[in-house]
Amino acid sequence: MPHKYPESKDWHVPKQKYKITNWTDYNKALTNRGRIDIWLTEDAVNNWYEKDQKNIGEGTPQQYTDFAIRVCHEIRMVYKQPLRQTEGFINSLFKIMGLDIECPNFCTLSKRLKSLGIECPRYAEKDKMDESVAAIAIDSTGLKRFGRDEWHQEKHKVSAKRSWRKFHTAVSNNHYIHAVELTDRFDTDESVVDKLFNQIDVDTAHFSADGAYDSFNVYEKINDKFPSAEVAIPPDKNAKISDSNHVLRNHNLELIAKHGRMHWQTKTQYGNRNCSELAMQRYKKIVGRSMYSRNYENQKQEAIIGASILNKMTSLGMPISHRTA
Repeated sequence: MPHKYPESKDWHVPKQKYKITNWTDYNKALTNRGRIDIWLTEDAVNNWYEKDQKNIGEGTPQQYTDFAIRVCHEIRMVYKQPLRQTEGFINSLFKIMGLDIECPNFCTLSKRLKSLGIECPRYAEKDKMDESVAAIAIDSTGLKRFGRDEWHQEKHKVSAKRSWRKFHTAVSNNHYIHAVELTDRFDTDESVVDKLFNQIDVDTAHFSADGAYDSFNVYEKINDKFPSAEVAIPPDKNAKISDSNHVLRNHNLELIAKHGRMHWQTKTQYGNRNCSELAMQRYKKIVGRSMYSRNYENQKQEAIIGASILNKMTSLGMPISHRTA
């Protein structure tokens, strides 16, 4: 990132300062994120039960819609509650509202999660989304499956024994998450690029990623998905222009050799990659740093629901700022 360059030369660069210009609207948006009617709307109540309770296979007929199951998990993750407390919380809301419906029991919520088949994050208001976006950035981070926290390790001198899932995202410059993929921690970043691209249904003029995606296959997949997009992926510092490289990689190497890496970052707008890093910080801060479920298939659906929650919050309002220093 750009700040690493002056730090390596012992240059003191003051931290950039920004001023938010829409505090009133943004404060209202933050307040609305906690309103229960945002997550439990009239449409959700009307679509709570299956109209025709047909038996799919063996066992009891399916009583609750997939939409109802998803709403329950959204509420669970927004308010950070276990399944049993979620059941009691939603049932108490229905009782207060005077509705003759019930929340699915915790066992149903757990079993039905992996069968929801959610393929990508949904948007709260699809009509607000353009058919194209200015830029898309991809990145990955880790979400903890299980393990002891830092205090326990220091207090009792025990091993962390932590395990992680890898959370991959594709984020647009307007902070909407267009694609999510959850993999094992040993899977490489470039191995899931095609899965992320399959979820993206908009066009873009700019694509950025960090050096982990600097491979011929990634450039080829980007060129197939976004043939007219400018690609900003930093090549290795020892990389050379070669016929074996992808033409997009050679183009970046030519710019770096001619103008320097800092100028290349400015010219190619590599800073747009901050959107993906911000999205991962928002996920960990708002949704959580750990997975709620233990089953892998449940965790994959949970990651998509978590990204959908962030998209809904984004639709409520985001800060607008400009640099002051």
